Amino acid sequence: MDLAKLHECFKASSGVITDSRKLEQNCLFIALKGVNFDGNEFAEMAIEKGAKFAVVDRPEIAEKNDKMILVEDTLKSLQQLANYHRKQIPAKIIALTGSNGKTTTKELIHSVLSQKYVTRATVGNLNNHIGVPLTLLEFDEKTEIGVVEMGANHIGEIDFLSRIAAPDFGLITNYGYAHLEGFGSFEGVIKGKSELYDYLLEKPGMVFLNIDDPIQKKWTNSLSAFTFGEDNQADCNVNYIREKSGPLTIGFEKEKIQSQLYGDYNFTNLATAIAIGKYFELNQEEIKKGIASYLPANNRSQIISKSTNRITLDAYNANPTSMRASISSFCPTKQRKSIVIIGDMFELGTYASAAHQEVIDQLIHSAVEKVITVGDHFYQTQTEGQKFKKFRTLEETKKYIAQNRFDQTDILIKGSRGMALEGLLDFL
Repeated sequence: MDLAKLHECFKASSGVITDSRKLEQNCLFIALKGVNFDGNEFAEMAIEKGAKFAVVDRPEIAEKNDKMILVEDTLKSLQQLANYHRKQIPAKIIALTGSNGKTTTKELIHSVLSQKYVTRATVGNLNNHIGVPLTLLEFDEKTEIGVVEMGANHIGEIDFLSRIAAPDFGLITNYGYAHLEGFGSFEGVIKGKSELYDYLLEKPGMVFLNIDDPIQKKWTNSLSAFTFGEDNQADCNVNYIREKSGPLTIGFEKEKIQSQLYGDYNFTNLATAIAIGKYFELNQEEIKKGIASYLPANNRSQIISKSTNRITLDAYNANPTSMRASISSFCPTKQRKSIVIIGDMFELGTYASAAHQEVIDQLIHSAVEKVITVGDHFYQTQTEGQKFKKFRTLEETKKYIAQNRFDQTDILIKGSRGMALEGLLDFL
């Protein structure tokens, strides 16, 4: 079936579903394959449960029902359908990538732009070769601005996703020491993430650029850019108001914009959303409302009060750059105890040992009273003094915390998604 006809089937459906456990009436079920599953096996059931059509790539499955649509490769068809659909809708697309802060920045941008425009954005972190197409297929003719998050762990991936999403605008939150196993080096990270800018240079399109970042600043010489930052030359000049406690505040056009975010590393995330709001001609009150109404969730920079303890939960993901930034921004309240609980960082390849030791060295010289580490990488580090307690597993950590009462304590929890450190909350 050609793309135009497949798109007609999509338009006649209630939307695309790829997980047979989440079927909806009149949906278009696309039978993807994975290492341990084959969606083709569930296509017949999907039709029986109300799917309008099922896209499959096995002829013997397609023959079972006239509502089956046979294609050569279901994944490629999903990606091609998303690109075709993107070209049919009027929405302006903003794509973003980066080593840290992608999802928070995406949600801030969505919150701000929604004050004036019909805005849709990536749900959660559906930011890969499947998530990006599914995101695009959620945008419709009424969508004025679409915000698409793109993740990558190897060279070529951002270029591939850019050609599916065909963005009009782009931004890179930052370059950090993340996914080094796939990118090979920090230089590889820069090259891989910058594929978004390469695409927009070719299209051509425009970028929202943090002029305070020396790595990104060089792009102003070749790209059409709307810049932001504390630099007085920025198109959107902001002032990061650094206070010892409380949520972050940004000075913007002689006024203060109050957020519900903590941690200095979130300043640039906020500034990005403010700059994009300014570019799209939102007024001061609309930008203020968009920033103020965003409340972090999903284990990202969440502030949680449990009994007399105040917990900063940032356990959605971690890499050396974000880990060091979280520790630097952790500001325990005076007259209260302080604990940092950190879990292993993944996908660092040969840099893993050195990266984990660097974090420990930072904590050795910090004012934090106690450090609890979780995971094999941190367990193998060299520590000093009595303030370190190391465990290989989460279960061992839970037992220790359950046996030790923590009161009047400020606690930072930070680790990679695979460590699932949010599981410690019930024991604090």
